[in-house]
Amino acid sequence: MKVFLTGGTGFVGTYLTRLFIAEGHEVTILTHERKEPSPKMNGLSYISGNPVAKGRWQKAVPEHDVVINLAGASIFSRWTDSYKELLRQSRILTTRHLVEALRDDAKHVTFFSTSAVGIYGFHEDEELTESSAPGSDFLARLACDWEKEALRAQDKGARVVITRFGIVLGKNGGALGQMIPLFKYFMGGPLGSGRQWFSWVHMDDLAAAFAFLMERRDIQGAVNLCSPQPVRNRELARAIGRILHRPSCMPAPGFMIRLILGEFGNVLLKGQRVVPRVLLDAGFQFQYPAIEDALANIIE
Repeated sequence: MKVFLTGGTGFVGTYLTRLFIAEGHEVTILTHERKEPSPKMNGLSYISGNPVAKGRWQKAVPEHDVVINLAGASIFSRWTDSYKELLRQSRILTTRHLVEALRDDAKHVTFFSTSAVGIYGFHEDEELTESSAPGSDFLARLACDWEKEALRAQDKGARVVITRFGIVLGKNGGALGQMIPLFKYFMGGPLGSGRQWFSWVHMDDLAAAFAFLMERRDIQGAVNLCSPQPVRNRELARAIGRILHRPSCMPAPGFMIRLILGEFGNVLLKGQRVVPRVLLDAGFQFQYPAIEDALANIIE
């Protein structure tokens, strides 16, 4: 298949690109800068353009069988009013321009658009699936609007799959890239009370789920990409500490996190207990459903 990818040079996009190339697909990455594949890989090409703005890059989109939209400014920052606007535009406009680029008879296209488990809002111990109602906080409202833009591709005949990411755990970056150094310097521990649920997914399982969904044309709509075994934040901290042979008892006070990160601090101090019901019902097999096994594979 021919795959068009936004956000292809990021943490998740780089991994997906390598997987798709290894499986014999052709991948085109939309990037802000003109560049050549490095290292060079057969089947990989780049196209220059800014997805937030309309441009000549849109002409290349209809030539592909699969469109994967991973673009969007990182949520891991203090949310000022201007940064909130950046979060919105980087997601909404990119998705809108991708949908506009599709032909009106795009029945052969599978349109993957990223979202997040944050769409469900903040919850205590309630188990959440794809059919659960959305929340009302900023991140949940943003995810709702983001998904609505993507679903417009259905009007052109495309199969739309909304991939709601949990926190992606992998090597050389992501959340663990920020957490592990703290533990190595004996400063690791739970955030706030540590009782909040942490919905996560191993990078290998996330990539395998994409490959699985590309083939399963009977699946469309929202799909939670997270482990079937979410953990509480303190359980995550203990697991990291055990693998690194470091203590995990240095909690980060909730008031300090809110003081530093503002509204975004609530995302870290609250959480959602999300399960991937659609994937499980479709027979998808997770290689790393348990946090201990996932962390051991990544860290060791």
